[in-house]
Amino acid sequence: MIIECSRRDFVIATSISKRSIAVMLSCRHAISVGFSVAIASVCMSVPAAAATQLTVYTALENEQLGPYKKAFEAANPGIEVRWVRDSTGVITARLLAEKDNPQADIIWGVAASSLMILDQSGLLQPYAPAGFEQLKPKFKDAKNPPTWVGMDAWLGAVCFNTTEAARDKLPAPATWADLLKPVYKGKLVMPNPASSGTGYLAVSGWLQQMGEEAGWKYMDALNENIAVYTHSGSKPCRMAASGEYTAGISIEYTGASLKTKGAPLDVILPSEGSGWEMEATAIVKGTKNLDAAKKLADFAVTKKANELYNDFYAVTAYPGVKKDMPNYPANAEAQMMKDYDFNWAATNRDRILAEWSKRYNAKSEPKT
Repeated sequence: MIIECSRRDFVIATSISKRSIAVMLSCRHAISVGFSVAIASVCMSVPAAAATQLTVYTALENEQLGPYKKAFEAANPGIEVRWVRDSTGVITARLLAEKDNPQADIIWGVAASSLMILDQSGLLQPYAPAGFEQLKPKFKDAKNPPTWVGMDAWLGAVCFNTTEAARDKLPAPATWADLLKPVYKGKLVMPNPASSGTGYLAVSGWLQQMGEEAGWKYMDALNENIAVYTHSGSKPCRMAASGEYTAGISIEYTGASLKTKGAPLDVILPSEGSGWEMEATAIVKGTKNLDAAKKLADFAVTKKANELYNDFYAVTAYPGVKKDMPNYPANAEAQMMKDYDFNWAATNRDRILAEWSKRYNAKSEPKT
């Protein structure tokens, strides 16, 4: 057996024994198999450079984490994603609490309205990712350089269990106003907006669409029909899919996915239009892994990344990335509120959530 030893291998191997040193000095010549194995073992024991651990805060759904991590790490050898996942409200509160001692390097997949709050608190690092200019305008922070960049969008929708409805002879709702009908009392669930970005986009959308006075009046009446407020945006749709409740105010892509898997659901976008939100990426100011965080921010705006997003969301930031999703509502992008104001939603978030909690939090499920 012939061994090619480098200068580094020689330096490390000198600690094994005087006899081994003698062997190392002549390592370009044939040596005994026994010593070859010993020396090779020493050479092979030299540790490879450790991967950079990138702490990524997210509110993505669990099924998205694996594919996103795998694709980024394949494109960026030497960087390892370490996810910290929770609901939008919890992740936002955690980032605010950690302001003076940031634990996250980057945020990948949290509501843009939450990132605006973090930006107002000075928590985000301005950075224009490579390829930022190619994205759709509504997915771009207007600042130069931007502090956040949109990824994809989701809409408020009603997941409606057709089997349960047929059994109870319930009509399918066509409008938000229809959900106030007494026939839905105790059969409707929705997310708590303090915990869930989906819940907050629904509440903010109603207040913007109807005006604050009418919006709160609407929610007062809606609360009469609500059985429980969940702490997850997708959970109301899953509860409707299982038949636990007849209808859930939730996320349109979750409904489409569950229906494709066989759930007896209709995914309804109310005719008035739906509040919507976008997931976004932002670098946390003060990260000790800025170069690696920039690489993830660059990857997050690529066509490849947007094709991954498109496996879960019909509307993405990258022009032309669009594929038909089975059972997804037709013309969903056209149903997005045209004048939905993200800045208003971010600026008024604390005030709205305080009022909402005072009025309705008694029906929220216990936090786990």
